[in-house]
Amino acid sequence: MELNATRPDAVVPPVEITLYYESLCPGCRALLTEQLFPTWILLKDIMNVNLVPFGNAKELPEDNIFSCQHGEPECYINIVECLQLYAPFVKWQTIESCTRGEFGHRLMHQNAVKTQALKPAHTHVPWITFNGEYTNEWEDKAMSTLFNIVCILYKGIKPPVCTGALKKLDRSFC
Repeated sequence: MELNATRPDAVVPPVEITLYYESLCPGCRALLTEQLFPTWILLKDIMNVNLVPFGNAKELPEDNIFSCQHGEPECYINIVECLQLYAPFVKWQTIESCTRGEFGHRLMHQNAVKTQALKPAHTHVPWITFNGEYTNEWEDKAMSTLFNIVCILYKGIKPPVCTGALKKLDRSFC
């Protein structure tokens, strides 16, 4: 039997990453573009990514609206990002109409519920969990070495791309 170390082990779950963020937050944008996306490109076979655009927004049910830290444009973009996660191939006109309607509002509410259910409660964004768990240390390291964290946390046969990274890494945080 031949062992193919480039394929993930089917019985080992991928590393589950959930990022709670705001669309117009500079730190969130940096984590998404400089860490999360490049890591996903290299390690998508051993990781699942969940994006929850809500962050420090507030749901105001009495007014049936949301209030976002970076104003109305951020609330709008958070809803657009929500819709893209659920329907990535929908035409722009459909997305535009959904952002002003009940479906977009419902998606934002779901993200509000997910964000408010965090334990420990989030105090800032970006807020990132690994396999449903949050630690300050993991989050700090994720801002500069997310790739290494995913390689370490994956319990299956490591893909070859992880081998060099793991040799150089301080494993004290795991």
